[in-house]
Amino acid sequence: MDLHLSTSNSNPQINFSEIVIESTSLDDIHGFTSSSSLTEQVNDKPSWGKNLFLAYNTLGVVFGGLVTSPLYVYPSMNLKSPTEDDFLGIYSIMFWTLTLIGCVKYACIALKADDQGEGGTFALYSLLCRHANISILSSKRDSSSDHHSSPSPYRGTTKKSRLAIFFEGSLVARRLLLFIAMLGMCMLIGDGILTPAISVLSAMDGLRAPFPSITKTHVEALSAVILIVLFLVQKFGTSRVSFIFSPIMGTWTLTTPMVGIYSIVHYYPGIFKALSPHYILRFFHNNGKDGWLLLGGTVLCITGTEALFADLGHFSRSSIQIAFLCTVYPSLVLTYAGQTAYLIRHPNDHDDGFYKFIPTKVYWPMLVVATLAATVASQSLISATFSIIKQSVVLDYFPRVKVVHTSPNKEGEVYSPEINYILMVLCVSVVLIFGDGKDIGNAFGVVVSLVMLITTVLLTLVMIMIWRTPLILVALYFLTFFVMEGVYVSAVITKIMEGGWVPFAISLVLAFIMFGWFYGRQKKLEYEMTYKITLENLAILLSNPEFQRVHGLCFFYSNIQDGLTPVLGHYIKNMRSLHKVTIFTTLRYKLIPKVPLHERIVVKKLGPKGVYGCLIQYGYADSLNLEGNDFVSQVTDNIRLHIQNCSGTLTSTSLQAEEELLELEQAPSAGVVHVRGKTRFHIGKNVNWFDKLILGFYEVLHSNCRSALPALGIPLTQRMEVGMFYEA
Repeated sequence: MDLHLSTSNSNPQINFSEIVIESTSLDDIHGFTSSSSLTEQVNDKPSWGKNLFLAYNTLGVVFGGLVTSPLYVYPSMNLKSPTEDDFLGIYSIMFWTLTLIGCVKYACIALKADDQGEGGTFALYSLLCRHANISILSSKRDSSSDHHSSPSPYRGTTKKSRLAIFFEGSLVARRLLLFIAMLGMCMLIGDGILTPAISVLSAMDGLRAPFPSITKTHVEALSAVILIVLFLVQKFGTSRVSFIFSPIMGTWTLTTPMVGIYSIVHYYPGIFKALSPHYILRFFHNNGKDGWLLLGGTVLCITGTEALFADLGHFSRSSIQIAFLCTVYPSLVLTYAGQTAYLIRHPNDHDDGFYKFIPTKVYWPMLVVATLAATVASQSLISATFSIIKQSVVLDYFPRVKVVHTSPNKEGEVYSPEINYILMVLCVSVVLIFGDGKDIGNAFGVVVSLVMLITTVLLTLVMIMIWRTPLILVALYFLTFFVMEGVYVSAVITKIMEGGWVPFAISLVLAFIMFGWFYGRQKKLEYEMTYKITLENLAILLSNPEFQRVHGLCFFYSNIQDGLTPVLGHYIKNMRSLHKVTIFTTLRYKLIPKVPLHERIVVKKLGPKGVYGCLIQYGYADSLNLEGNDFVSQVTDNIRLHIQNCSGTLTSTSLQAEEELLELEQAPSAGVVHVRGKTRFHIGKNVNWFDKLILGFYEVLHSNCRSALPALGIPLTQRMEVGMFYEA
């Protein structure tokens, strides 16, 4: 029994064929075996030198959105005759927001809640699903991979918490948790739309001061051109230009605090007295409701911190912490201090709070650096959106789209043409329709605050159900951040009619697409499990003398592993034949980031002669490195070794094995065909209105999404689809 390792260096489009979302370990797959036993994964801690190098690289990938936030924070605020105390209060709010949310929540707590090295809201949901039976996707746990997640000092018992038992027993609670995870993913995609728009628009706005003849229309048009060019070069991959990302962001991160220090010294040396929280109380006391509404602008100072967590899979935890705590955080504190010091002396310049505080002698260099930095910040969120879409498609939350790996060495570097052009249209539309940075800032604030709140809720569940953190510490964490972020959310919600509806509209559309697709796929799976073909039924069908075994090799794709798809029975009854070598193939995308190479392809011999099972396993952060011919050879090599290892010493068994090996060797030359079911729902009159609506929408999505088989590099002449109606 053996498992063939994939060694191909090619990176074709990802195949999202008949998919099984499962969380069982390889040991739980009855009858499927591999040549390699599960090896213990040892995560060697990177050296300090490597961590420092990675920390430098994070500046151009992880922190682009965060460090460029000074471009648009003050311009996004609707300030009315601000006083010195107002600016001191605003700076105090931004300082404590960066400190508590940035340093404490994300850098010190969230980064420890990784799912086998991957971060983000979806990784938190995946982590919860693997440690408790709360996933709608699968009712099985992946106990084998529990040890891969970051340990917690509070974990020490396998007894389930009351909260875990509650979720396992409540379908409504599990669906609500799934909805929260979906909403977080949708909001992050919205972030990928708004970040390029507001970053580039804010950077280009710097041209208006030296050139008064340039109007807002000119700035919007120029920003749209830059965005179009930015999206058009996405197909080449970020690796081709990534070598300039970190130097640009490093230059930005160092120069802006230097300008900030200059402003502090020249305009208001006592700015750091605002670090006292009592200035926050004075701010709200003096401004009341207006002060609360201004939180919709101050929340933008923390935009991009979710990327600090979401991009954990690309870097080490230590490197991100070093970069944030040693460079990004001090840079932002000093930059905002300098901006505030300048505005205290020039309160009427708050609409252009960044470029006005830049000294004249360095204005043009800073404009160039700001433009480049804004472009880099846009790139990081665009790439993150591609990764999110890939993960969503892999786990069957989103219709199949074309996903291309643009780097042979970096699995996480992906590109989706359809998503890229949709993002481009939406970004350019946001710039041209809204134009005003305040309106885009209002929309951006909604995204930032809601994603932070969702992360807080999921992290709280991780603390209780997985880490078993003492309840007093959980309560302290939850009350602090839920109240803080809840206040921010309450402020940005009031901006719904002033641009804040944009991310809600985008998120609702995406959520409806994701839910419709997921619901339809689950209904199909339920039907297939109910009417599946067992091996006993298959043997009975093949024993009928009217059925023929024809020469050749057939890959029959199925998305159920405990039995065979109903399409098989439909195929055999109508074709009255089956290939002499038939391999029932299932792609299983597990709720873990990466599946070890020696577990990727596993095979077994099924009951009837010449019938085999093949299981291909991938995690949501894996790429599918298989070409059509390579795929065939890898699977047949596995089966050949499997037969040899199982042949035994009896003469009759050896003769049967030789006969099977001969047929396996001759089958590819006789012809290879890949068969998949093309199933549709038959929505009858007795179907309720909800299923009519959702399943009808699913059929529209299914009819217009990409086919799955071309992604394996399978020639068109080798593909066959068998149509069948499922009763809704």
